[in-house]
Amino acid sequence: MNPLSLGLGALAALFASTLAVAEPRVTTPLADGWRFFQGDPEGTESRDFDDRAWQVVSVPHDWAIAGPFDQQARGAGENGFLPTGVAWYRRTLEVVPEPGRRYFIELDGVMERSGVWVNGHHVGFRPMGYVSLSYDITRHLRTDGPNVVAVRADTSAAPSSRWYNGSGIYRHVRLIETDDVHIPHGGAFVSTAELTPDSATVSVSVEVSNASATARAAMVETTILDADGREITRTRSAVSTIGDGRTEIVETRLDLAQPVRWDIDSPALYRAAIRVLDADGAVLDDQVVRFGLREARFDPVTGFWLNGRNLKLKGVALHHDGGAVGAAVPLDVWRQRLTALKAQGVNAIRTAHNVPAPEFLDLADELGFLVMDELFDQWNVAKTPNDYHLFFGDWHKRDTADMVRRDRNHPSIILWSTGNEIHDTAYPVQAKAALRSIMDVIHANDPTRPRTMALFRPNVTGDYENGIADMLDVVGQNYRENELIAANRQNPARSIVGTENAHNRSNWLPVRDTPAFSGMFLWTGIDYLGEANRSGWPNIQHPSGLLDRTGAQRIRGMERESWWSERPVVHVVRNANTAAAGPATDGAGGPNQPVVPTMIAVATPPPPVALFDDWTPAGEDPGQQTIEVYSNCQSVEAFLNGRSLGRLPINGDAAPRRWSVRFEPGSVRAVCSDAGVSGVEDRLDTAGPATGIVLTPDRDAVGSDFDSLVYVRARVVDAQGVTVPASNHRLRFTVQGAGTLVATDNASSTDHTPFASTEREALNGTAVALVRGAGGGPVIIEARSEGLETARATIVATP
Repeated sequence: MNPLSLGLGALAALFASTLAVAEPRVTTPLADGWRFFQGDPEGTESRDFDDRAWQVVSVPHDWAIAGPFDQQARGAGENGFLPTGVAWYRRTLEVVPEPGRRYFIELDGVMERSGVWVNGHHVGFRPMGYVSLSYDITRHLRTDGPNVVAVRADTSAAPSSRWYNGSGIYRHVRLIETDDVHIPHGGAFVSTAELTPDSATVSVSVEVSNASATARAAMVETTILDADGREITRTRSAVSTIGDGRTEIVETRLDLAQPVRWDIDSPALYRAAIRVLDADGAVLDDQVVRFGLREARFDPVTGFWLNGRNLKLKGVALHHDGGAVGAAVPLDVWRQRLTALKAQGVNAIRTAHNVPAPEFLDLADELGFLVMDELFDQWNVAKTPNDYHLFFGDWHKRDTADMVRRDRNHPSIILWSTGNEIHDTAYPVQAKAALRSIMDVIHANDPTRPRTMALFRPNVTGDYENGIADMLDVVGQNYRENELIAANRQNPARSIVGTENAHNRSNWLPVRDTPAFSGMFLWTGIDYLGEANRSGWPNIQHPSGLLDRTGAQRIRGMERESWWSERPVVHVVRNANTAAAGPATDGAGGPNQPVVPTMIAVATPPPPVALFDDWTPAGEDPGQQTIEVYSNCQSVEAFLNGRSLGRLPINGDAAPRRWSVRFEPGSVRAVCSDAGVSGVEDRLDTAGPATGIVLTPDRDAVGSDFDSLVYVRARVVDAQGVTVPASNHRLRFTVQGAGTLVATDNASSTDHTPFASTEREALNGTAVALVRGAGGGPVIIEARSEGLETARATIVATP
């Protein structure tokens, strides 16, 4: 978590009245001025290495997303047929070390097998590419400058992942300066000790490290502030003597009256302003921790409870890539995606299958998502030849501790997941030892949250009989919902959750109708790059999301919204399978959704698509068509060219409502006809010949830093503004004024055009441009294509 983002400047007035003698913590983002080289030359780590010919880049930076896509790529379909290899980054640190001060470099993610050097001195190696890194570089800094940091990122041992993992320094980097007496990385932990409607007790545990050569006296002051920055309460610990080279834990408790709870609909957040003081009250170090007050628990009989109410986890699993931007994902990409998911009724996220970016969890806190924070995709047994199994024995305790310590203050996190479909379970003695090791580390660093694991075919490996499942606080299983229900009935003390589930109606109904079932996590929430090894070239992605790669809602997302949303929903689509007319009886919610586990159904080439978000079928005589409606309204009425086709009641098994008609051009409309509900409807219109383009930015303003981005969606339309679904026009995007074109995309599984290209072929009549500000002023985006009227949109960039 970046302390600067939590308003340290806003706390200045609070601290001004106290004794401020020593300078507290200084955080310097290290975003710009990096020199980059793809390759592995000799001597690159040296302070005096000549890197003037290298490319200048900013981080976060994923060099692999630039491509090219290559059928012979070493990472193959697992990595989306994108390149892998060794790359170096070098940067001068604008710092002059001072006596009594400590200097740390923090890297939120380097993919992977990373090495870090300062002035030619090796300060650390880390095989995992997802875990955040913190290195004390104090003793390697020179007072005569310059001080140079060099980072080696190595993805050449490919495939090392089952999905696209990116390459390079793909997350944020910063320099931290503190006193010798300081709070180490992840050393502050704020938790809720007691919570009632009228009061709360907050427990604050702070590690204080003394890196000086003599014993030092220190105390900890904690101030709790509400969301508006108003002080609620403050306390100071007694003075402690901390030996040289030692770390002491200082624990305090603070009482809060009339607490405001963090919840999915009202994600209220507090801040704990923590200061380490010397015996005279001078500030040695300070840190701001954002936290929330909430009560979450799993019950083996009634499922999941949040703040005293029983609710289902309506979750999705998400990989870490951002589509066209690769693994270096601006926060606005996640904001657009998570906002769209929440609008569909999603309330939970599983970070599949790795440590997420810290700002992703900040956003989950802000938006009110419940999170299963996941650690590993493999332990000792491999899934790909060069994956983490090579390092698990040596590194899993360190990686587990670092993840939990970094993330444990997020109120959004309700579960720690120790692993996904771990193949060690075929060897129970080995699996139990590994699981116990991970669980002990988690509990030592956070005793407040339960631990789970995404079991893989537990009835095959005997996990419900050999004791593995019962080591978990919450039993998680991927797919086979009825097996998990049976496991709960076999042992009623087992709390259960679906850690990975298919989109079929037959997968949702057991979760919906079984009180003990805490909820489910769909595979997946968003289409993601890679894991195309089964579908094979030319496929580059795994199209299993509620949203496509550009963050647009897919048809399965429309159906899921009708099951999960708390507000009235109506979506109408065209089903070209005339046999689908009438109540759905296939147990799958649609003819293109087979009742098979997701790992089979979506990891192999899909059957021909029968569902379309249009009323423009191909062919001269389309014949019979089925109007298919997804809605949670008790009654829905359908219309064809203004003629009522009648009303249909909601189906108890969540099946869509369907009307069979002979196609005629014009419009189809579906309307919620519930008493007291108005304006809830959806419409499809027949498209004519393409005449122009419409550009629609998702916001009217954009910032100019890395995390700022606007999606500008392009539609090829007819003279009436109806999207032409058959259009595959090649669109040429330009950006003028105070902005830059970052990427283009169309969500295609087989388009191999580099994402940085200014040209993109429309898919189903649509494409998207990703635009960032560049200073302040208007940004003009244009889209052109031969034979179509040019489109223009204007947004405003802020510095």
